[in-house]
Amino acid sequence: MSLYCSTTSQCNDSYNDQVLCYTNTIHNPDGGTHLSGFRSALTRAINQFSKANNLLKDKDPQITGDDVREGLAAVISIKHSDPKFESQTKVKLLSPEVEGVVSSVTYEGLMQYFETNPGIAKRIVDKGLNAARAREAARKARETVRKGALSSGGLPGKLADCSERDPALTELYIVEGDSAGGSAKQGRDRRFQAILPLRGKLINTEKARLDKVLANEEIRTLITACGTGIGEGDEAVGGFNAAKARYHKIIIMTDADVDGSHIRTLLLTFLYRQMKGLIERGYIYIAQPPLYKIKRKKREQYVDNDEQLNRILLELGSEDIVLTRVADAHIFAPAQIDKIVENFAALEKLGAGVTRYGAPLAEYLDAHDPATHALPRYVARIRAGNKESHSFLFDEHARAKFLQEHGLNADLTEQAENGAASAVPFNGGSKPATPARRVTIHEIYESTEMAKLLKAIAATGLDTARFSATEIALFTITENPGQKSENKIELRSPLDIVTTIRANGRKGLSIQRYKGLGEMNPKQLFETTMDPDKRRLLKVSIEDAAKADALFTLLMGEEVPPRRQFIEDNALNVQFLDV
Repeated sequence: MSLYCSTTSQCNDSYNDQVLCYTNTIHNPDGGTHLSGFRSALTRAINQFSKANNLLKDKDPQITGDDVREGLAAVISIKHSDPKFESQTKVKLLSPEVEGVVSSVTYEGLMQYFETNPGIAKRIVDKGLNAARAREAARKARETVRKGALSSGGLPGKLADCSERDPALTELYIVEGDSAGGSAKQGRDRRFQAILPLRGKLINTEKARLDKVLANEEIRTLITACGTGIGEGDEAVGGFNAAKARYHKIIIMTDADVDGSHIRTLLLTFLYRQMKGLIERGYIYIAQPPLYKIKRKKREQYVDNDEQLNRILLELGSEDIVLTRVADAHIFAPAQIDKIVENFAALEKLGAGVTRYGAPLAEYLDAHDPATHALPRYVARIRAGNKESHSFLFDEHARAKFLQEHGLNADLTEQAENGAASAVPFNGGSKPATPARRVTIHEIYESTEMAKLLKAIAATGLDTARFSATEIALFTITENPGQKSENKIELRSPLDIVTTIRANGRKGLSIQRYKGLGEMNPKQLFETTMDPDKRRLLKVSIEDAAKADALFTLLMGEEVPPRRQFIEDNALNVQFLDV
């Protein structure tokens, strides 16, 4: 048997640890004996150094393994000629001889490092000591929560509980605000639906220590209502126990706006960090309240989002109209109109990637290849003083030629971010002889899909040679043909077809936007969001625990630069933005 061990670790200012274990380059997500050896050596080394240097006082709590692992990032990799695993998936290493080897190597390496870097070692001990103090404070806070629950009958006063006592049949709605909570309490089915309103935004549990988290009244109320305790450890002092969950459906029901999304994220962060077992068992859901209510005559409908509303407006606007091509008086069939509208709506949505860079969509579409319907891959923005113009570039060859013609350095352009290339050439001297120029080149990732839509539009019989507005009418739309209210509208661009039909769909339509759940009456809230026969729920699950852990740390943690970089990298991919 041969065994080789390698460990790399680093400490940071966060409160969560991330240790990745590998055996023969195979990831072991559940750790095993190499993880046990590493953890025991780490705790032993830090305690040994602190005792040898009198860094702990008699009144200080004992530093445990959990304390020293706060903010730890480590990789443990071993090479073993004959490893033993818990199962064929190799999620956990069981070879007993590994623990001692890893422990010995880790302990010797840490002690050598601590002796040569006493300043850093002292900071690590101080961090572990602060974690131990926070752990003791959190234990006392958990005990307070537990005793408070028992002394008050076990349930917080703001919780409107249900009559059913079987957890498998009950639901807990966590509602944003007292107003929505009041509507939910009146509209619910009292037999199996419980309501817990929370006021304001919760504390960010990713940034705050557990003792501060448990000092938050809303968090304490939520813990008591769920009945499971939190975190790890002894159940008697508030440790998490999924078997004691009072509800097997815990539904987060927040407003369909930015604040609601923020509160939902804070709740999910707390549940993931302190009640992960509820997510793993499939007990956590997210309600999907509607954003609009539309009404026309006898038709009444709830709409979930802007995309669905736009689709409905186009459907309504396409009824009772006649689309005519002026040049030859050709009348498009209803099926053709439906196809034209569908493709133009999709083209508008994808076209946001073009208009985002200041290029009019019509001008961009005019630049397509008439034979293949291919669209330019790049948009170049040229700014000289207060004037700005655009150039459309089809491929890399055209882009390189453009840079050369404008005297730009191609190497400079690669320094820009988010798919944009930019350069500012000057003419030299203390003052430019001509106004400073700035050229920015943006890649249009949607160009391929937009070209497919142009081809589909052409297949309906619509001329796609020009999209910019002309001086003469290209089409007419006749609303309510043959009736007294008949109205004929002239269109000077194919893009006006969708705009006009959408405007027609709004006529006589009452649109009510729900900014908050409290704007719904109890009956509406139950029908749209709480009725088991009609509602839509999103089930929260963890597909990849390591990725989920890293994402929560990135988006909700203390470090700002990585979060900013994540937002910049994904800004162009955003689908749901409420500003």
